[in-house]
Formats: sequence, C-alpha cells, structure tokens
Amino acid sequence: MQSTVELTGLQLPVDLGIYGPGDVVPDAHFLDLTLIINPARVLVDRDDMALVFDYDPLVREIETLARDGHYQTQEWLMSRIARACSHYSEIEGVDMMVYKSPVLAGTGRLGMRLSLNLQELRQLRGA
Repeated sequence: MQSTVELTGLQLPVDLGIYGPGDVVPDAHFLDLTLIINPARVLVDRDDMALVFDYDPLVREIETLARDGHYQTQEWLMSRIARACSHYSEIEGVDMMVYKSPVLAGTGRLGMRLSLNLQELRQLRGA
C-alpha cells in the first residue's frame, strides 16, 4: 500500500533565470510535487486533522522560498524545496518538477525533475 499527496501546476511567485537579448523569457514557473506519505496518515478511522498529514505549512514554506529573492537556476530552487520537504518526518519520498513556459514561439514547457526516496531524505535531514 502506498499513498501520496499530489500538487500540480502550482504557479510559483519566483524571479528565476538569467536571460540575454533574444532569449525567450517565460511567462511563469510552475511546480508539480508528489509526496509519498505513510498510508496510515490517509487511511484513517475518523475525521480528525491530528491523524493526517497537514500539507498547508509545506505549501506556505514553498511560497516563502519562491519569493526569497532572485534564483539563477531551477536546480537551486528545487534543492531548497527538497530540503524543506525533508523536515517533515511524515514524508517518505518526493518527486518534483519545476518547469517554465513558454519555451519557444509561445509554446512548450521545460523543466527539471528530482526524485528522492526515504534514504535520500534521511541524508538531507542529517545535513
């Protein structure tokens, strides 16, 4: 049994990238985030917030990170989001993608994907 929390298409309030003359400047950057959490936090025996994973604080933290000044790279933003996820012991795995759009002639999206398992999250927790 496995359970996930999924957030898709979240437009990030971020200042990201370095663009030169003639470069396509994206309209927006987005986050897709899938968190693997213990099924016991989803398959609950009563309607009680204390029994489930409260993802709202993590979403607020991601928003704060996105607003935290200029980022040159998607990778640095993703690294910071991964570390934020690692602070939640309920999270046993992370799959995220940060992407921008448009990429060329008003079309496409381009991004980076990062997946971390429980062991890798534990390493981040220790860092």
